[in-house]
Amino acid sequence: MLFIHWIISAIAIIVAAYLIPGVHVTILSAFVLAVVLGIINIFIRPVLLIITLPLNVITLGLFTFVINALLIMLAALIVPGFTVDGFWWALLFAVVLSLVNAVFHAMSRAQ
Repeated sequence: MLFIHWIISAIAIIVAAYLIPGVHVTILSAFVLAVVLGIINIFIRPVLLIITLPLNVITLGLFTFVINALLIMLAALIVPGFTVDGFWWALLFAVVLSLVNAVFHAMSRAQ
């Protein structure tokens, strides 16, 4: 099941990067990026969400998008072959990636 989730995440990364002109990814780096984003989302994201909780409450949760964009930019620094042209492209990539990922996971559960 973990292997299927990894494949779906990598495909979602490739699709999202294809849809957004400011994000560039190779096929191999998409698979590496899926692992790196998973690790970042497990260890770093919860800490950042707790630290920024007051700001997140004030912005009604919209600051989470900023955190996601910053984590995408962090992943771009770590993964060779994955580049993001700026913060706004990272923000858009984070939103599109979450939507594409949700669609792919819903399709995989329907079968």
